[in-house]
Amino acid sequence: MPPAHPFDDDKLKEECGVFGVVGVANAASVVALGLHALQHRGQEAGGIVTHDPEQGFNSARRFGLVRDNFTDEDTLATVPGPIGIGHVRYSTAGSKGATQIRDVQPFFGEFSMGGAAIAHNGNITNAMALRRELIERGSIFQSSSDSECIIHLMARSMGRSIPDRMEEALRKVEGAFSVVAMTRTKLIGCRDPLGVRPLVLGQLGDGWVLASETCALDIINAKFIREIEPGEMVVITEKGVESNHPFRPAKSRFCIFEHVYFSRPDSILGGRSVYETRENIGRELAKENPVDADLVCPVPDSGTPAAIGYSLQSGIPYAMGIIRNQYMGRTFIEPTESIRNMGVRLKLNVNRALIEGKRVILVDDSVVRGTTSRKIKDMILDAGAAEVHFRIASPPTAWPCFYGVDTPQREKLLAATMSEDEMRDHLGVDSLKFISLNGLYRAVGEAKGRDASAPKYCDACFSGEYPVKPADMLEQGFEMKTAAE
Repeated sequence: MPPAHPFDDDKLKEECGVFGVVGVANAASVVALGLHALQHRGQEAGGIVTHDPEQGFNSARRFGLVRDNFTDEDTLATVPGPIGIGHVRYSTAGSKGATQIRDVQPFFGEFSMGGAAIAHNGNITNAMALRRELIERGSIFQSSSDSECIIHLMARSMGRSIPDRMEEALRKVEGAFSVVAMTRTKLIGCRDPLGVRPLVLGQLGDGWVLASETCALDIINAKFIREIEPGEMVVITEKGVESNHPFRPAKSRFCIFEHVYFSRPDSILGGRSVYETRENIGRELAKENPVDADLVCPVPDSGTPAAIGYSLQSGIPYAMGIIRNQYMGRTFIEPTESIRNMGVRLKLNVNRALIEGKRVILVDDSVVRGTTSRKIKDMILDAGAAEVHFRIASPPTAWPCFYGVDTPQREKLLAATMSEDEMRDHLGVDSLKFISLNGLYRAVGEAKGRDASAPKYCDACFSGEYPVKPADMLEQGFEMKTAAE
């Protein structure tokens, strides 16, 4: 694959997206549309598995974007049938940056009672221990993905049906998982007991749909029925939806960063519009961190709703001071050193006529390594801005995520090694302020802020409080937050 663009290296990567459908005339086409809507959750590779009564199971796996791989009739003709699942990938586990086609999901297994395919969004935090145990007992792994453990655990189960085996397998798994799976006749969906990653149920005519986000239902004009509950497993057939809760009950800890950045702004999470939540984040940010300025400008595109909220709350005019090149892909073949040094300018350009002589508030969703923020600040100053103030629509990202988000090692996170003032000086801006964790909780509907004794969301990347101990990482020497911190 082409090298990642420098702009992409300074953002948290969007985990993965899963989609499944049963009871439609041409499942592969519907799955391809659903995956296209979920493309923001993974651009590295994608795959589709279907089952046809005459041809059996078929699969198509490709590197790159859905639009480049799953839109032509010839490809879709190779995956016929009325039931299918799909997956878009950004590698959060396995061979990051060196993905093999065998790492691309959905994964397929043939069992005594028939075949099954599985697609997984999240991260298994005890995958290394499971993998060792399975290999010692004779399992032969084909990929470097943590998700393959689920297939091997299912193979060793004594359950009488695929759903039974999947249930038994997932009881041994720790971490975060939203899973979509299929047999010849059943579509299966399951979320981990904490519900860290999203999964929703929709209806399409006489058929049923499972998807990571509601925006994937919209593209196929499916009706949103409800979210799959944390710890719930649904088994869908022509007869309808059967639900059970096979895991020990636990308090939900949905990923709060889904509200901040990962999910599309036109999706609904927990009954809340993601767009409206992000606008609320901007309003809270303006209440907590006001500053005298002439313009509020988003860092496109993820900073836009929060910037609108900041402008509305503060009364400072909103302006598109930075323009995104919509034709710039996720990656770029950089032929020369001079092109490579252009960095962010390949994707973003400053609207000089608006910026010159102005005191500018830049609103972005997060600061990870800080490299992109520095480049954007330089561009704004080069365009003649009088002042540059950064306002960040999330608390400082000081801890890595182990539940399905590819974050840098802790020592590479700017907030892990610097105070807010040190980060301000490092970025070279007039001021830098983050929304507080309490402010973020208020923006997502928790009027009293964060309940430290029982947080409603997983916010480990901000707080360092991990709801599931990252067993594999602890084994490798990762140090959890101490009481003093």
